Amino acid sequence: MKLYADLHIHSCLSPCGDELMTPNNIVNMALLKGLDIIAVSDHNTCGNLSAVCSVAAQNGLTVIPAMEMETMEEVHTLAYFATLEDALSFSDEIYTYLPSVANNPDFFGRQLYMNDDDEIVAQEPKLLLSALSITVEEGFEMVKKHNGIAVPAHIDRPSHGMIPILGFINPHLGVTCVEVSPIGIAQGFAQYDPRLLTITNSDAHDLGSILEPIHQIELEQNTPEAFLEMLRRGKA
Repeated sequence: MKLYADLHIHSCLSPCGDELMTPNNIVNMALLKGLDIIAVSDHNTCGNLSAVCSVAAQNGLTVIPAMEMETMEEVHTLAYFATLEDALSFSDEIYTYLPSVANNPDFFGRQLYMNDDDEIVAQEPKLLLSALSITVEEGFEMVKKHNGIAVPAHIDRPSHGMIPILGFINPHLGVTCVEVSPIGIAQGFAQYDPRLLTITNSDAHDLGSILEPIHQIELEQNTPEAFLEMLRRGKA
């Protein structure tokens, strides 16, 4: 089945995310825009996924548990999981590699943990925009250990893209899929390696930026498991 998707969305737990990016607002905006499946992928944490997944389940929207991790090279990678439990266990381990740099809410923005009623239950004290003390290779291995699949994020962007920063995608990483931004698509980055599956997402930090029903993915079922199976196959 062909599904309209946006697989890179930030909640208000990401310091750069608008505080209106609450679990209910994200889910309802995705539904209003006609999306079938989304992924919420905050910076270096999965802390709001329980609330997002709960709200989505009540409203018939499929959510892929995810994270956007930043390794010590300042490369961004999307980590996708089939289950919330796998994502949360991964998040717990990642947190141990997050530097003890305090967030400055007045400069970076508040980092808000929310429940499924959009109530603030806590604020994250560490700055989630910090680079983790692990390499790209270590990050990929960690995702795999928690039954997830790693996808290099916005590989075309000078800021945090794997290609501009490292110059190439290491074949030993076992990458099957890459994310290319809409601008990168226009610049031809989708042809970086024709053997790789390419996805394009919004990287939304505010409600208005969540994608319209533009980009489709084809899955056997509308489930996180089917999405990860698509990533495993790659461009078979």
